[in-house]
This record gives sequence, structure tokens and C-alpha cells, in this order.
Amino acid sequence: MEKLIVLVSGMLFGAGVTISGMVNPMKVLNFLDIFGPWDPTLVLVMGAGLLVTLIGYQILFKRKAPWFAPSFRLPTSQDIDAKLLGGAALFGLGWGLGGFCPGPAVASLVFGRMESITFVIAMAAGMILARQIQKLQRPKAGQISS
Repeated sequence: MEKLIVLVSGMLFGAGVTISGMVNPMKVLNFLDIFGPWDPTLVLVMGAGLLVTLIGYQILFKRKAPWFAPSFRLPTSQDIDAKLLGGAALFGLGWGLGGFCPGPAVASLVFGRMESITFVIAMAAGMILARQIQKLQRPKAGQISS
């Protein structure tokens, strides 16, 4: 049942970003270009997403636990550090230069456009590189970090 819910959720997400135009990099880039051919329609997409999330969290947090886990696992850190700021900057640069963010980029692969394929390959390479950098920065067992 859990896998079916994941599949249906993914299909709804893919349909939503496709219908909203977020799989079209030019629509996204025109949204970001407030001094050019600005397209404000993605404000409605973002607003609808926030509204659905707000309602969903209100319903979900009335439960003692999520449907498929013994308890909620929420982030506890509220630190604004270099890792958070760097990740946000990279996300913004990728979105602004490529016209894609990760979810819509993956959803757009079904259209077989070269820009989608190139973006997803570059995104995957960046994720692999980031993971390798994190492994290098972690102290090994028995080592004392400074």
C-alpha cells in the first residue's frame, strides 16, 4: 500500500508541475525575469502549493504518527550555516540558469528534451560530487575533529 501511495503521489506531482508549466524552462525563466517578458502565473502555482501544504500539515499533525512510520521525524536544527546558504545559492543558480528545479526537471524527462536530460545529468553529478565532498570532510572513526 505504501508503494502505491508513493506512486500516486509522484504521478500527481508530475501532472501538477506539467499542467502548471513548470516543466517548461522558458515559463520559469520568464517568471524570474521581472524586467523582461515577466510571466507572473507561477505565483499562483506557488501559492496553491503553499495552501495545499498548509492544509495537509494541519490534517497530518492532528495524528499521533504518520501513516507509514512509527513517529514523525522533523528537522530540529534551526541553524543558518554555510551549508544551508551554499545549498540555497546553488539551487537558485540552477533554477535561474537552467529554468528547472529538481522535481520538474525529473518530471520533464518524459518529453525527452535534451535540456531536461542535460539538466538532470548535471544535477545528479552535482549530488554525487557533494556527497563525495561530505565524505572527505567527515572525521574518520576514532579521529578527533577540531
